[in-house]
Amino acid sequence: MDPRTVIVVGVHLVLFLIGCRLVAIDMRTHRLPNRIVLPTLAALLALTALDALVTGESRALVGALWGMLILGVFYAALRSLSSEGMGGGDVKLAAVIGLVLGWHGWQALAVGAASAFVLGALYALVLIVFRRADGATRIAFGPWMILGAVLGVVAT
Repeated sequence: MDPRTVIVVGVHLVLFLIGCRLVAIDMRTHRLPNRIVLPTLAALLALTALDALVTGESRALVGALWGMLILGVFYAALRSLSSEGMGGGDVKLAAVIGLVLGWHGWQALAVGAASAFVLGALYALVLIVFRRADGATRIAFGPWMILGAVLGVVAT
């Protein structure tokens, strides 16, 4: 296995562990802490830039930056429409997820972004059907964003 593959696999394992931690925190507190999300974003920005520098290929970096921008702005727009729906942590996590999915490519970005909303809606529907929630019930969305991101990476 070449060194770059080992590094990419290692980074994805670390991201998986960070994602698991964020899922647990968000389910418990409905918060995605800046102390975890922002350093993760900074580290990923540095790693994608380093990857472009080492490989001499900038396409993945450009895709990552576009993914970060697209998903981050989309979630920010959703938050501006209703601050009770999306939280600020969701917006910051969207930038992280957009960066990772964009690095993998447009298909990963589309699958990952869409999967989060489909999975979150299905979960909410199941809760409503079993009368465990109603239209006003707060549901942590970070877990669905993270699961959607995993599906986006795996699908490509």
